[in-house]
Amino acid sequence: MPSPPETTAAALETLPPLIVDHADAVEWALQTDVLVVGFGAAGAATALEAHDGGCEVLLVDRYGQGGATARSGGVVYAGGGTPQQIEAGYEDTPEAMFRYLSQEAGDAVSPETLRRFCEDSRDLLAWLQGHGVEFRSHEQPPKTSYPKNGVYLYYSGNEAISGFREHAEPAPRGHRTVCKGLSGARLFREMAAAVARAGIAVRAPAAVRRLVRSSQGAVLGAELWELPAGSKALRRFRRLIARADAVHNALPGLADRWRRQATRIEQEQGQPRLVRARRGVVLSTGGFIFHREMLATHAPRYLANMRLGTSGCEGSGIRLGQSVGGSLGRMNKVSAWRFINPPTSWVEGMVVNADGERFCNEASYGARLGVAMCEEQGGRAWLILDRMQRRRAWREVFFGGLWIFQSLPAMLLMLMAPRANSLAALARRLDLPPDKLEATAAAYNAAARGEVQDPLGKQAPALQALQRPPFAALNISADNPSFPCPAITLGGLRVDEASGAVLDEAGAPIAGLYAAGRAAVGVASNGYVSGLSLADCFWSGRRAGRVLAAAETPASAAA
Repeated sequence: MPSPPETTAAALETLPPLIVDHADAVEWALQTDVLVVGFGAAGAATALEAHDGGCEVLLVDRYGQGGATARSGGVVYAGGGTPQQIEAGYEDTPEAMFRYLSQEAGDAVSPETLRRFCEDSRDLLAWLQGHGVEFRSHEQPPKTSYPKNGVYLYYSGNEAISGFREHAEPAPRGHRTVCKGLSGARLFREMAAAVARAGIAVRAPAAVRRLVRSSQGAVLGAELWELPAGSKALRRFRRLIARADAVHNALPGLADRWRRQATRIEQEQGQPRLVRARRGVVLSTGGFIFHREMLATHAPRYLANMRLGTSGCEGSGIRLGQSVGGSLGRMNKVSAWRFINPPTSWVEGMVVNADGERFCNEASYGARLGVAMCEEQGGRAWLILDRMQRRRAWREVFFGGLWIFQSLPAMLLMLMAPRANSLAALARRLDLPPDKLEATAAAYNAAARGEVQDPLGKQAPALQALQRPPFAALNISADNPSFPCPAITLGGLRVDEASGAVLDEAGAPIAGLYAAGRAAVGVASNGYVSGLSLADCFWSGRRAGRVLAAAETPASAAA
């Protein structure tokens, strides 16, 4: 298991809370009704809802680049009969969406909360459209890791595969923001524009290093650290972070060095100021995949995976919540994305572990395969293909209009794959048990011929016999640098499911403190399908914003 580095790449130290007798005992540099910490999907939704409810809102972000939202695919998981689904000819219902997500979400949230999420889905999509985000339909929604340009509705999860379709009528629910290229940047630009139109104050770069708490336990505000406006230090900080996020996937070590330099600038030249939040503080800073020590503590099986996200995915909001007694949940839950579609013919192959045995339906959503590989198989797996499957894959790589992030790894993987004229010889090259691999392939081929039912539920046309040598073994292991297995964290602070208030270890809400998005436990905290995290970020952010705006008496007003 890889060891974490001695120091986290980008984390700014979280300080113990400042405890005061009451709010009037502090000289506040700034005051607002709602302080939102973290400006991505969850932060934008919180700020807009609180503002629309009559609150004065201040949004702060350590980097000001949109976080993981801006670097995402811009897919929002939505259903229950959206206009896009109806136009494509699908009669989805909130009940069908609930039955499907019950299998994916498990007990991450209560059935009542999950049902509310599904019933609110159409309204959430309409709300996003009202703020300028565009979605479209598609006549034949495909099943893929990420759709081509021009395709904006697709099957983004396991809806249509065996084991899931029996519980709920399949329907495409991946609603991709209309945009050429990855859509996350466009999605965030529209939300940032909506925040600007509303006149909501934004301060970035600005990092919250500690919370301010009353001696009675209520959160009153936060200590904000900012570099001097217009300073050389601020310009250098911005350049370092922009460079780090630009090269992280290709040169993570260099990116981490630049982040450490940026952190030293903050520590040495940052200016602290206290911000009063009369109604509450909302933590919406994202997950913690970039905080290596946190990952080593809570989810060490994923240390070898590529960190997916941006510099802001460092768990700062989670650590701030902990500092005042907030409790954690689902911190071991991670989504690891091992997509083997496209090329579409790869799904016809057979995925095996170090014992030469299958362990997951190859047609499953990529995160289901990735988590099974990392959690159950030590991160090791191979995809076995025959000559015809590889030939079809090469055609799709060159002529199928794939994204470069889909075609280039596929090319490298197939070029470097060991090959042999028999499965036994291939097994010896991989140091797998030859008899086990041959027996696994024999059972697989029997199911493909219709002689038996596939034990993992794989169905035609994805279930195809491996019969034409030479056979090839594609190394799809988590630590293969030629075929990265990206990961994001899913756990966070436990929250009250009706309000988003952060809960202490006894399950009681901490007055004045809320969390949303991946800083909090939510709908996507057990399992993941594309678009579910963004949908939950928007939904949970709107929840917190509405609750804060509707409160007759601010939670921390009397403290």
